[in-house]
Amino acid sequence: MSPDTERVALWRRIYGKIKDDVGSGALAPGDKLPSENRLAAHWGVNRHTVRRALAALEEEGVLRVEQGRGSFVREPVISYPVKRRTRFSENLLEQRRVPGNLLLRAGQAEADAEVAEALGIAQGSEVIRLVTAGEADGRRISLSISFFPARRFPGFIAAYRQEESVTRTLARFGVADYARMSSKVIARMPSRDEARELQQPRTRPVLVTESVNVDTDGVPVEFGICLFASDWVQLVVEPSH
Repeated sequence: MSPDTERVALWRRIYGKIKDDVGSGALAPGDKLPSENRLAAHWGVNRHTVRRALAALEEEGVLRVEQGRGSFVREPVISYPVKRRTRFSENLLEQRRVPGNLLLRAGQAEADAEVAEALGIAQGSEVIRLVTAGEADGRRISLSISFFPARRFPGFIAAYRQEESVTRTLARFGVADYARMSSKVIARMPSRDEARELQQPRTRPVLVTESVNVDTDGVPVEFGICLFASDWVQLVVEPSH
């Protein structure tokens, strides 16, 4: 056997063994694999050979590789419904996932043309801007930028810091319920900052939703842009009723 043929045979053996272990349940979803150095020592090969096997498994969707954290057996993706009444925490709890929500930034800004049109207010009006990260089982899966009319919701940021929930915060201002009036869905590549916030590579696409939420009188209360990590989430469009 030539040296080149032997190298190919080695990475395929590593690839095959890990894939078999995942298929048999010896490696369960979410399990972390040993480091590249440990795998290389175990198999008596160099790290390049191990890396080639792991890359092939990642490409097939068997593993997910997180920069700086290691390689993990890929878990089933989260189904996230896009419907008239969508609540992040409720969606995850229904799938027996532990939801998490982290406030990254909060402040006031002037509404640009897009935000003003979505909220039905004059361009340049003051809006509340929240940037939050959504998590499932401690893993970051989404990045949301939400806008609310500041005139209608004075003190919104302070209330949100206490409630840690848009639904509960809106309820404090008399919005007992709200629903989506419209949704748009696209796929694109993330910016450098977006990829950093989502803790994913820039080379991995994101799913983006743009939505307008209205109160029971049909008045817009929120315009939201949400980026979902495409390797963690699949969007399910459900018919409205």
